[in-house]
Amino acid sequence: MENKRTCLYDRHVALGAQISAFGGFDMPIQYAGIAEEHLAVRQRCGVFDVSHMGEVEVGGADAERFVNHLFTNDVSGMPVGKILYGMMCYDHGGVVDDLLVYKTGEGRYLLVINAANIAKDLEWIRQQAGGFGVVVTDRCDHYGELAVQGPEAERIMEEVLGLPCSELAFYTFKQLLVAADGRADETAGGDGLPVLVSRTGYTGEDGFEIYGQGAIVCRYWDRLMEAGVQPCGLGCRDTLRFEVGLPLYGDELSADISPIMAGLGMFVKLDKDGFIGKEALARQKAEGVERKIVGIELSDKAIPRHGYAVLKDGEQIGEVTTGYHTISTGRSVCMALVDARYAQLGTPVDIQIRKKVFPGVVVKKKFYDKHYKK
Repeated sequence: MENKRTCLYDRHVALGAQISAFGGFDMPIQYAGIAEEHLAVRQRCGVFDVSHMGEVEVGGADAERFVNHLFTNDVSGMPVGKILYGMMCYDHGGVVDDLLVYKTGEGRYLLVINAANIAKDLEWIRQQAGGFGVVVTDRCDHYGELAVQGPEAERIMEEVLGLPCSELAFYTFKQLLVAADGRADETAGGDGLPVLVSRTGYTGEDGFEIYGQGAIVCRYWDRLMEAGVQPCGLGCRDTLRFEVGLPLYGDELSADISPIMAGLGMFVKLDKDGFIGKEALARQKAEGVERKIVGIELSDKAIPRHGYAVLKDGEQIGEVTTGYHTISTGRSVCMALVDARYAQLGTPVDIQIRKKVFPGVVVKKKFYDKHYKK
């Protein structure tokens, strides 16, 4: 089956992007180069096409109760315009997916899921909907999405795109109408195109995400290119999220890696009514887990990659989930899933890289400080 393409695909090709398959889509991996794009986001601003992400609308009389049944975080009492991060879990505590939940209206939610998991997630959500008064709607083909990220993101959103967003707090959003003349506000007229703007991202920097129909997403992309904003590919999206300790599904979260193992227990609200996986996660939190996601720093410049073995006294105790020689700090570091007995900070370990063994030490998973606007 052929990969899908986002509304911006032809523009990526015209810019000379390196295109590769990801999550069932042909996506740009890099343009000028991963390091240059990474530093543009850290120091100035970059824009990502993230239209491959999935969107699912949940509405109805039981929408709040149903989303709380699916979701580890707690949406009860959540105001319209607020966003929460959390997971959908299996009964045994493993993760179906991690996601964002936007409350778009009373009894209405938008679930933003990972591209590689769209089919699986939709099937899972619909399977769980029996007995709830809800309507589940696949909106993946309706939305395009841009992520504008970096310390200059707010200025660029307002000056270049004309999107009023300076008053948005972290993890909040507003729904706008964009008139034919480009004016965007809550009352731009009945012929306006709907756009959702959130202060969110996956880079550790201040930034925004813009959801809308393909035509408006393409219009904004073109304006950003004309203004000289750096287009960024999925290559630096991974290096940026890794440096600040953000997990990637399939690496630091999976059906076999629970939120507790990943150190994400703060997004698991065990004091709310029952949700899928609650009993297993409560048990893990109370009794501890056998494996944990940790950070490891090497004293050498060798690069630990996904799947490389983590050793203690010559015996394998885990494996690398993500590793890089970090662009922002120049450290050789990784995240790894290891036996919990060796997860304490300062524990010396080794990593097998091809035929050599390199010494390392367990450190915090955040290798670079986040710069969100709270």
